Amino acid sequence: MKMTKEQQLAAIGESGVVAVIRTSSADELINICTAVAKGGIVGVEITMTSPGALDAIKEAASVLNGKAIIGAGSVLDAETARQCILAGADFIVGPAFNYEMVQVCRRYSKIVIPGAFSPTEIITAWQAGADVVKVFPATKLGPSFFKDVLGPLPQVKLTPTGGVDLQNMGEFLKAGAVFVGVGSSLVDKNLVAQGKWDELTARAEQFVAEAKRARSK
Repeated sequence: MKMTKEQQLAAIGESGVVAVIRTSSADELINICTAVAKGGIVGVEITMTSPGALDAIKEAASVLNGKAIIGAGSVLDAETARQCILAGADFIVGPAFNYEMVQVCRRYSKIVIPGAFSPTEIITAWQAGADVVKVFPATKLGPSFFKDVLGPLPQVKLTPTGGVDLQNMGEFLKAGAVFVGVGSSLVDKNLVAQGKWDELTARAEQFVAEAKRARSK
C-alpha cells in the first residue's frame, strides 16, 4: 500500500536527508537510488536539469515502487510539476517560489518544496501552501539563519540545499531544519562512475548516522 503524503514527509524527515541526484542514465539512477535507500535515505530528488529526467523519474517510480520516495528537483513552473507528477514523482522541489507550481502539487496531493532566500519569500511560500520551504543557497546564510527565522516563525518547516555536507549538516538540523538536501558530497561522481554501490550505501549510512547524532544532542 502506497504511503500517504504525510507518511512520506515523516519518512523523509526521520532519515534527515534527501539525496539530490544529477545523472544522464536511467539505469545509473536506479542503482544510485537503490544504494542510498539501503543506507537509510528514502528521499531521492532527481533534478530536471538531468537529460531525460522525466523518463528517469518514470522508470525509478516503477522499479523502486515502495523502496524510495521519488522527487523531481529544479522544477520552475506548474506545467513541469504536473508532468513530473504524472511520471510518478512523489514530491516536487523548486529553486524559487512559484505560486502556480505549489497549487498544482496541492491539487494532486503531492509534497511541494519551493525555494526561498529571505524571510519574506519564506513566509510567502509557506502561506501559499508549501509543505517545506527550501532555503537556497543555504551555505550563503548558514545554520544561524535557520535559528533566527524559526524564532518568530516556529510553524514553518525549512530545509537547506546547496553546499550541505557531512561536516555542516548537523548544525543545520540542530538549528531547526527538518531535513537537509545533499548532492555531490553524498552522490560522489567517482563512486557512481566506478559502480561502487556498496561504498555509496556506506556513505548514505554515514549521513543518516550524523543526522541521528545531531538530533540527539
